[in-house]
Amino acid sequence: MEYGYPQSAGEKLTDDEQAESMSGPTPTVVTVEESGDGKFTQSLQSGPHQLVADEPEDAGGDNLGPGPYEYILMGLGACTSMTVRMYADRREIPLERIRVILSHQKVHAKDCEDCETKEGKIDEIVREITLEGDLTGEQREKLLDIANRCPVHRTLTSEIKVRTRLSSAGGAS
Repeated sequence: MEYGYPQSAGEKLTDDEQAESMSGPTPTVVTVEESGDGKFTQSLQSGPHQLVADEPEDAGGDNLGPGPYEYILMGLGACTSMTVRMYADRREIPLERIRVILSHQKVHAKDCEDCETKEGKIDEIVREITLEGDLTGEQREKLLDIANRCPVHRTLTSEIKVRTRLSSAGGAS
């Protein structure tokens, strides 16, 4: 099995293998740098793909692209949809269309009954998934379970270490 994809029609993936197959074995590398087009406007590059990020005008930006939290939500939504689609196709589940709507907000930890943190604020992401097609209740529940196993969901809900270091490029002042 290469990159988590079955090599033959008879080869089946476990649910965990199915969800893991979306992450691939190669580290993801992106480059982000100021574009010079606005105070906060950033040029983002991932391989051949070029995108723009910015802050909204009410935060001092020029609103020339989505903000950082919007990119997080889009990544989670895309991963959710792709993972569910891959699973449904492999299991021949009659899923016609998937829509994922996400929102992010900071909420008081004390208002979150199922959160470990009880002081300050926490990040809350709400993800609403619409599954269209002639699906049984059991199939819908299974696809929801698979959605919660998408690699980005797992990353966002696991322990994360961000290791920051200064580049030697640009020299010292």
